[in-house]
Amino acid sequence: MNTRRSFLLLTILLVASSFMWMAPKPTLYIIGDSTVRNGDGSGGNGQWGWGSLVAPYFDTARIAIKNHAIGGRSSRTFITEGRWDKVLEALKPGDYVMMQFGHNDAGPLDDTARARGSIRGIGNESKDIYNPIRKQHETVYSYGHYLRKYIRDAKSKGATPIVCSPVPRDNWKDGKVKRGNEDYGKWAKEIATAEGVPFVDLNNLIADEYQGLGEEKVKALFHGDHTHTSKAGAELNAQVVANGIKKLSDCSLSNYLKEK
Repeated sequence: MNTRRSFLLLTILLVASSFMWMAPKPTLYIIGDSTVRNGDGSGGNGQWGWGSLVAPYFDTARIAIKNHAIGGRSSRTFITEGRWDKVLEALKPGDYVMMQFGHNDAGPLDDTARARGSIRGIGNESKDIYNPIRKQHETVYSYGHYLRKYIRDAKSKGATPIVCSPVPRDNWKDGKVKRGNEDYGKWAKEIATAEGVPFVDLNNLIADEYQGLGEEKVKALFHGDHTHTSKAGAELNAQVVANGIKKLSDCSLSNYLKEK
C-alpha cells in the first residue's frame, strides 16, 4: 500500500511539474511616449527612454519585457492609432501593463500638425472634433478617461495595470524642479487611486533625485532639449522605476525584480 501511495504521489508531482514548466511566463508590457522609448529604442539620436533600459532590473528568465511605447503619442493617440488594441490582444492573465502618458496630452485637440491633445483633467466631459490628421470626425475625451480605459481593459484580460506619473522635464524655478502635482502627475495618481491600481510617482521620485544632484549636473542627463534624456538620464530613471516597483505593497511585479 505504501509503495502504491508513493507511486501515486510521485505521478502527481511529475504532472504538476510538467504543467508548471509548460505555463508561459508573464509579460510586462510598457506603454507611453518618447520619454519611455525614444525612436527605435537604440539611442541612435542620443536620446533614450527609461523603458529601453529597465529590463536589466528584472529576472528575464521568469518575465518577458515588451516596450511598446512610441514617441509623440498621447494617452489619446496611442489608442486611436490602434496601438493599444495590439497590446490588448496579446494580454493574458498574469501579465502587467505599465503606463506613462501626459507629456503630449497638453497639445491642441485638432491642430493640423499632430492633433493629439486630450481634455485636461479626469472628468467625463468630451468634445466632438474633425481630426485633420486622420481626416475624420472624432470624439475626444479627458486624460483621465483614457487612463481609465487602459486600466479597465487590462483588468478585463486578467492583467495588472500600473500607472506612472510623467517623468519630470529639465525645468527649474528658484532652484527647484517644476513638478506635475497640479496637473498630469496629480491626475494620474487620482485615477490610480480611484481605480484601485498600483501607482508609481515617477514625477516626484525623479524630481527628488534631480534636486539632490543640482541643476548643473542634471543638464548632462538630457540630450537636445529639456524633455528627452541622454542614456545616463534614462538609466537613472530606469533605476527609479525599479525602486518604485520594489516599494509597491499591492503589486506582485516586484517578485520578478532581481535581488540586486
